[in-house]
Amino acid sequence: MKTLLITGAGKGIGYATTVLAANQGHQVIALSRNITALKDIDGVQPYSVDLAKPEEINAFVDQLKNAHIDVLLNNAGLLTNTPVGESSFALYERIYKVNVFGLAELTRLVLPLMNHSGHVVNISSMGGIQGSAKFPGLSIYSSSKAAVITLTELWAEELKESGPRCNALALGAVQTQMLAEAFPGVKAPITAEDFAAYVLDFCLTGQLYYNGKVLQVSSSTP
Repeated sequence: MKTLLITGAGKGIGYATTVLAANQGHQVIALSRNITALKDIDGVQPYSVDLAKPEEINAFVDQLKNAHIDVLLNNAGLLTNTPVGESSFALYERIYKVNVFGLAELTRLVLPLMNHSGHVVNISSMGGIQGSAKFPGLSIYSSSKAAVITLTELWAEELKESGPRCNALALGAVQTQMLAEAFPGVKAPITAEDFAAYVLDFCLTGQLYYNGKVLQVSSSTP
């Protein structure tokens, strides 16, 4: 059985993956700003952490001194549907603090606690893939997810001798609360619960086959 650290675990893909991992007997350290849904789940240790606040990230990691983590799933993210003319410095900062800066800071601090044969999995987006179909209003979100892809590739190169291995999943649309809030009425082809099985399997086994790779996971074309 493995120990997984999952961010954005309070809802959506993160919650579904957390529950599935716990049901399979794994230990899950689950991070979310709101941990109400995570309480009283056997095998789950919930922590309320705001990834936009480095002091909270540091305080959280200070509690993990004796932990041995096999998987870090950087799933937490913020999505905004905002036209470029309505964007602002503050909005870019808000999204990037969670999607990029918080992800990077947590990874930096957790690396010393990870097994050398472990796996860092970063959740990106098809919108962050160069040459993929783009959608109006997603310049802030998609550019942040492009940054996540580049971080993944660079971390894999830096850690290729020592481990852990680092990969990213660039997701297409998944039916989550975040998607519904940003795009009311849009129906994604797959639910978070259905997708969790793929995510968990990749977290546990993907490092055996990939390093520094970005897997495009979308059932739609192009």
